[in-house]
Amino acid sequence: MAETITGRVVASYSLDCVVEDADGGLHRCLPRRRLGRPYCGDYVRFRDEAGGKVIEEILPRRNLLARPNYRGQLRPFAANVDLLVVVIAVQPPFERGLIDRYLVLAEHLELEALIWLNKLDLAAPAQREALLQQLRIYQRLGYPVLAGSSLTGEGVAALKARFQDKTGILVGQSGVGKSSLIQHLVPDRALRIGSLSEATGLGRHTTTETTLYHLPDGGDLIDSPGIRTLRLGHLEPEQIEHGFVELRAFQGECRFANCRHRDEPGCAVQAALQRGEIDPLRLASFHELLAE
Repeated sequence: MAETITGRVVASYSLDCVVEDADGGLHRCLPRRRLGRPYCGDYVRFRDEAGGKVIEEILPRRNLLARPNYRGQLRPFAANVDLLVVVIAVQPPFERGLIDRYLVLAEHLELEALIWLNKLDLAAPAQREALLQQLRIYQRLGYPVLAGSSLTGEGVAALKARFQDKTGILVGQSGVGKSSLIQHLVPDRALRIGSLSEATGLGRHTTTETTLYHLPDGGDLIDSPGIRTLRLGHLEPEQIEHGFVELRAFQGECRFANCRHRDEPGCAVQAALQRGEIDPLRLASFHELLAE
């Protein structure tokens, strides 16, 4: 029997996946039925058999990103992600509550997160400063905030540098310019898609659910269509609270163990809010996610 080869899933189709070996070779593989489905970003071991190449093992994952389907059921789509880039824009106007939602997800999955403000070319200098001022709360919490334009290329080099030695993914609402930003990050994307199609024999126009691209300056980008709102209904209240980094300092200090930091007596978070140590809009986002 042929020895197993270690590789990483770089494209996911309905049943097939494409695995890249250590030398950059691409292999169309199917998993053993007992394994379940590998996802883009998974590290796997596969072997060549008479009937084709078969994935024998999915190596332990560090994390697994999922989004809800039309029934509200969680559907995984990417594994072993290091960096979550929250893409917002000058237009359409961003909502801080949506940013908070993505950051809670990043904290839950133990991902590094940063915020990219796109379409800066549409903003006059005064508007730029006002928008960046709104985002300084996130910088104070430890989240990097970068700004630029996927149209002009302004600031993109700084974003590329954040992907060094990491696997990143872009998330954000429709219309913020993720596709054009991906084109800057992966300028030969069309050629890469052609190479995948040629290697697998599945046809140039076969639609992949998720694809991993190596960036020219280092690091990887996982591109998955349809990532807009990631609901957090599968998280417990304690997990949501953990996702708000500023609330962790007050863990265990409230009078009641199940305090939800509204109007309960002896609430340490409300006391911190009155002292100006917690942003009221962030606390409102926390309560909104709890209610959801």
